[in-house]
Amino acid sequence: MKRLIVFVAPVALLLPGMATAQSAFDGTWKIDINKAAFDKKPDVFILKDGMYSCKTCVPAYTVKADGSDQPVAGHPYFDSVAIKVVSDHEIQETDKKGGKTVATSTSKVSADGNTTMFSFVDSSNTNGGPPVTGKGEAVRVAPGPAGSSALSGSWQMKKIEGLSDNGTTTKYMVMGNEFMMSSPTGQSYTAKLDGTEAPMKGDPGVTSVMVKMPGKNMLEETDKRDGKVIGVFKMTIEADGKTAKATYDDLLMHRTTAFVMLKQ
Repeated sequence: MKRLIVFVAPVALLLPGMATAQSAFDGTWKIDINKAAFDKKPDVFILKDGMYSCKTCVPAYTVKADGSDQPVAGHPYFDSVAIKVVSDHEIQETDKKGGKTVATSTSKVSADGNTTMFSFVDSSNTNGGPPVTGKGEAVRVAPGPAGSSALSGSWQMKKIEGLSDNGTTTKYMVMGNEFMMSSPTGQSYTAKLDGTEAPMKGDPGVTSVMVKMPGKNMLEETDKRDGKVIGVFKMTIEADGKTAKATYDDLLMHRTTAFVMLKQ
C-alpha cells in the first residue's frame, strides 16, 4: 500500500552560490509532518479471489496476489508488484524496477476493520542513497465488495509518522533570476524565475519544472512528466522567515495536500 503515502511535493534544490543578496528561501527547509493536512479523497484497494487491485493508482492495476512479481505498466518508479497475503488482515508488498527491489511495505487492518496500519521502506527515488522510511495509518470510509478481504475498501489517510529526514528536507537558493533546488534523495534543478521550462535531475517521475515567484516570499513550481503537467507546488514564507505554508496539487490523483515547512 505504498501509494498511500504519495502526498509530498517533489520539493527543492541546492547549489553553491556566489555572493548575492540573500533570499528568504535560501537554506534548508523541513516538512513538519505532524501538521500535514491530507486530501480527503480515499485510496481504493480490493483483495478478492486471489487478485489484488489498486483502483486509485495512476494508472490503476490488478495483479495476482500470490507473492510473485507481477508486471505493471505506466509507473515511472516501479515495473512490477508482488503481493503476499499474510492473513485476511495483512499483506506485504514488494515493488521492483528492472528486477531490483525499490520498495517494500506492510499493511495490517485492525481487529475492528476500521484502521489500516502501514510501514514502508522506499528507495524508488533515492538514487542509490538510503531509503525513505516511515509508517502511518489510514481509516476506512467505505467497505470492500462482499466476499473480499478485510483490507479491501476505501481508505483515507489519517497520519504519517517517523518519516526519515531524507524524505522531508529540501535545500533552496535564489541567485539572480535563477532558483535552485536539491534534496538528500538526489533530485535537483536550476530554473529561471520567468517560468521557462528546466530539466529535473534524478527523478524519473518528474522530467521538467517551471518556476515562478509571484511575490517576494512566494514560490510556484509546476512539475511535468514528458511534457504533461502532473502537479503544482506552492510555498509562501511567513513574516518570521522561519515558517512556510505549502500545498501540493497532484493533478494525476486529483488531490491536494497542505503542510508546514520549517527553516532549519
